Amino acid sequence: MGMKKVIIGLLLSAILVYLSLRGIHFRNVGEVIAHVYFPHVLLALLLIFITQVFRSIRWGLILKDIVKIDPFTLFSITSVGFLAIMAIPARLGELVRPFLISQKKNIPMSAALGTIFIERILDMITILLIGIVTLPMIPFSPWLIRSIFIMTVIIALAVIGLWLIIHKRKVLEQTTFFLPLFIRKKNEIKVHNLISHFIDGLSAIKDRKRFVHVVLLSLCIWIINGLSIYVLFMAFGYYLPLWAAFILMFILILGIAIPTAPGFVGNWHFACVATLTLLFQLSKDDALSFAILYHALSMGMILIIGLAFLPANRFSLHKLTSYKTSKANK
Repeated sequence: MGMKKVIIGLLLSAILVYLSLRGIHFRNVGEVIAHVYFPHVLLALLLIFITQVFRSIRWGLILKDIVKIDPFTLFSITSVGFLAIMAIPARLGELVRPFLISQKKNIPMSAALGTIFIERILDMITILLIGIVTLPMIPFSPWLIRSIFIMTVIIALAVIGLWLIIHKRKVLEQTTFFLPLFIRKKNEIKVHNLISHFIDGLSAIKDRKRFVHVVLLSLCIWIINGLSIYVLFMAFGYYLPLWAAFILMFILILGIAIPTAPGFVGNWHFACVATLTLLFQLSKDDALSFAILYHALSMGMILIIGLAFLPANRFSLHKLTSYKTSKANK
């Protein structure tokens, strides 16, 4: 099933690359990229780096009740984790950070997974809020309305699920009673510990002050990310409003949510080209030029810092996929 997803993702990526490149004058694209204003490119790159720093700080706050970890180690694991998300298909890369932190700090992986779950919900909520604020600036299209509706439903279900997990802990920990007897005899303690440790990973929600800080960091992460897009607009000499950068960011996040080739090749470029040409009347050559450079800066930053820290945070795909949360089962 995993291999099928990879093949489908690669095919979809190829189709989106074709659609992005169709009708392009490649000489024009090269000239546009060659004439960008370099100081603005450096500033955009700095902002991209700052978002990664803020991501590691936010994760450290969420992890605080489970394990205390120094900022450098936290940043190194975060960098390798995002490299894995970029490089490993089928979203298996999401497991790398929990895997590494559990190996280095002797904590249950299921607890670390709980912290990633909180991160993803907060990211979705923040992106949705940004979309709700900025999308009224453009004519609503049916697919955007559907996207917002689907995101809202997913977030609502996730928030309800979080509330139930936090407030109905004892009930969840006793769900092993619903397992067949022959399974329960061997796995009751394992399942009980797995659930218990995962709930421990959600502990940041209980501390209101710390949770507010985590929410504020989430807003900062995505606002800075939007500003990096706006600065890159200026590097190209595209005189678009600030809210255009956040609309592009919203649509881009929707686009890269679709599993495709490693590095989001295809869906990243198609989302940028479609948004900039259809909504903001840029030529396709200009839109693709922006998509190529923005993708190169974003993925290049993740690649460089991820590879820099990879020797100290090695993992294998085999261990990642076959890892049993033995610490959760003790």
